[in-house]
Amino acid sequence: MVKLLIGVARPNFLTLSLVCVALAVALGWYEAQRLQGTLSLLVLVVALAAHISVNAFNEYFDFRSGLDYLTRKTPFSGGTGTLLKYPDKALQALMLASVTLLIVIGLGLWLSFQQGWELLWIGVPGVIMIYIYTQYINRSPVFCLLAPGVGFGLLMTLGAIWVLTGELTSSAWTLAVIVAFLVSNLLLLNQFPDVEADKQVGRKHFPIVLGRSASAKIFVGLLVVSYLVLLLAVWQEWLPLHSLLALLTLIPAFFLAKGVLAKAEQLDELVPFMGLNVALCHLYPLALAVSLVWASI
Repeated sequence: MVKLLIGVARPNFLTLSLVCVALAVALGWYEAQRLQGTLSLLVLVVALAAHISVNAFNEYFDFRSGLDYLTRKTPFSGGTGTLLKYPDKALQALMLASVTLLIVIGLGLWLSFQQGWELLWIGVPGVIMIYIYTQYINRSPVFCLLAPGVGFGLLMTLGAIWVLTGELTSSAWTLAVIVAFLVSNLLLLNQFPDVEADKQVGRKHFPIVLGRSASAKIFVGLLVVSYLVLLLAVWQEWLPLHSLLALLTLIPAFFLAKGVLAKAEQLDELVPFMGLNVALCHLYPLALAVSLVWASI
């Protein structure tokens, strides 16, 4: 039971939610010079519950569709295979997804009651996206590309900032957009090994529609744009000069872009670059968070 729940929750991937909330906390400290410990913890619970819910729904629906039997498993794609080991426990995975979604709804409504119903403009789309991502969004290349970034950037990160600061400044939008590009890229690259399997169950994402090589160019384009957004934000003083610290991540980003373009069709050799992409998705926002704390000293 415990192994099942841990497996479908995908704990190794939950660190991304921690990074999003850490970035929100750092901006709150930079803009208001205060740390709201209890509220930050509550926001973290909502973020983790949302992430666990979408993971568990994904595991459940991929098992039910038969996709789990078709995918090539890597540390970063293809699902965990947990329900292949416990096929009679699929309902428990669905229950975990539903319970954590109810936690998101309950705490989200409480936060909206405390801080203003305007938060529902972020909360309601977030709840809908959690449920429909696996079943419906994956059937549209554009939505499939945008949804992960919107979920973690424009909903999770922006929502956390809104709760912790009470406003959405140019700084907040900049950070959310950068996270959005990074996370959309994260899911885009992770789709490369699953092209043949995803095609069999009716999914349509860019690696299927355009091919891996063309999708690799989209990947590099989004990566470049994320750094251009950072430079623009510093130039416009939406972010402090200290935020150029995040440009240090251009070093792994360069090797990542080069590797993805070269190995897009060579899946065994692509896996290390998928790992590097995961690392970049953590290091880039964390560098921004550190820069904001540094600027506030």
